[in-house]
Amino acid sequence: MNDCKNSSENEFYILAFSASASIETVQFLGILFMYLVAVLGNMIIVGLVISVSQLHTPMYFFLCNLSVVDITYVSNTLPMLLSITLTHDHRISYQGCITQTYFYLFCTATEIFILTSMAYDRYVAICIPLQYPMIMNKQVCIAIATCSWLISLLNSLLLIVLTSMLSFCYFHEINHFFCELKALLSITSTDTSSREILLIFEDIFIAFLPFLLTIISYGYIVSTILKVQSSNGRLRAFSRCTSHFTTVLLFYGPGISLYLKPHSDNFQEQNKVFTMLYVAVVPMLNPLVYSLRNNEVMGAIKKLTNVYRNII
Repeated sequence: MNDCKNSSENEFYILAFSASASIETVQFLGILFMYLVAVLGNMIIVGLVISVSQLHTPMYFFLCNLSVVDITYVSNTLPMLLSITLTHDHRISYQGCITQTYFYLFCTATEIFILTSMAYDRYVAICIPLQYPMIMNKQVCIAIATCSWLISLLNSLLLIVLTSMLSFCYFHEINHFFCELKALLSITSTDTSSREILLIFEDIFIAFLPFLLTIISYGYIVSTILKVQSSNGRLRAFSRCTSHFTTVLLFYGPGISLYLKPHSDNFQEQNKVFTMLYVAVVPMLNPLVYSLRNNEVMGAIKKLTNVYRNII
């Protein structure tokens, strides 16, 4: 459509959230709090899983992977938003924008695959427990995690190469709080029809199918648990998957709401809020969800605390 080309001097202007000066202070403190809690909380989870042998199980192996993804997730988006809120400098270079888009796509896909892997792990543990050690052995877990990271890496690389071919001749204002792919597609002067069709297939294979597999897994899990005669047995079985199910709801809920909401004048602002939920709030809550009601994690924390006390 247009022959203009991007150059290394191109810059984008991220609009972020519009707020008064007094609200901006609260906004900055809120974002900073979410970022610090998300990073510290997930670092603690990674450290616990690596250090404590009782957490060397498939579920905590995948949780460790999820925590690494969440640290990358928030570190890719929130520091830039904090800088914008503090300095009011909304500029980001073309290369910086493309890099941010890549890591956002990469983290989103990896998180979906890891959550699906964790759902399968819970399905095997509850529905076919006698075969669990054989099915979810160390080699299988490493293979599943490696495939999750590798597929996400290659898929995001494909999307970002296609995005880097776009031209932005007239519009450089991104109506979002970071360089999000669809926000970039909305301001390009290039025909994006083929890319939008590709994104539909992406949504089906990268998001919908894994979500469907997760729902099917929980259908079998609930069916199996309801067949347990003892009420205590049912409670113990439910407690083994409630943390993961809560994370699934927290992650997919905002995304599904975005797709179901009709477009309106306030749609972009709603889009920013819902995106903030799974980009920042979910990574912040995940460590809490997996620790506060988890005796194994709390026990690991106490064990490490006692070790450090003895050393001191």
